[in-house]
Order: sequence, then C-alpha cells, then structure tokens
Amino acid sequence: TFCEGTVLKVIIETCYLTEEEKIALCGCVTRAGADYIKTSTGFGTDGARIEDIRLFKQHIGENVKMKAAGGVKSKEDLEMFLNEGCERIGTSSAVKLLSGESGGGY
Repeated sequence: TFCEGTVLKVIIETCYLTEEEKIALCGCVTRAGADYIKTSTGFGTDGARIEDIRLFKQHIGENVKMKAAGGVKSKEDLEMFLNEGCERIGTSSAVKLLSGESGGGY
C-alpha cells in the first residue's frame, strides 16, 4: 500500500461539513485504507463533537480508528471521547485535564 509502515490519519474538518458529507467521507476514508479518521485540524471554527464521533463509529470500517481533536476541555470530555471509542485525543492539555484543570482551545 501507499503508506505501508506509516500511520495515515485523514482529517475531515467536521465543522464545515453536513452530516451527509461526513457519512460519505467515512466511506472514502475506509475505502482508502486509512488508519485514522480525525475530526479537526485545530484551525477550523470548532473542534471535536461527540455527535461526530458517534456518527463516525456507525459509518467507518472496522479497521479505521478515531481521533478526536480540538474541543476537549475537561477530564469529563476526555473520558467521554475515550468511552465512545476514540483511540487518540488531540490535545496539548492532557496533563492539565487529568489533574482537573481546564484545557484551552475551542
């Protein structure tokens, strides 16, 4: 495959997409053989939303993992995304969040 030996994460910038577009892109990411589907670059107007992770979970292939990025502002948010099946969380505030402090960003 094209990315053999490396991890391929595809960012779909959910804040700019309709539900139908997100579903279609889940199929594209799955068919392309990507390792991860990611919610945000961190430069858009919004970050990860739990609704998007739930939508991904319904429409991605079994070999595609999920990464929630942006918008994870508390320990509760972190736990919620992990409990919904995210393998990775994109935040620079993980230590703060786990210590009970609030994170920055969105």
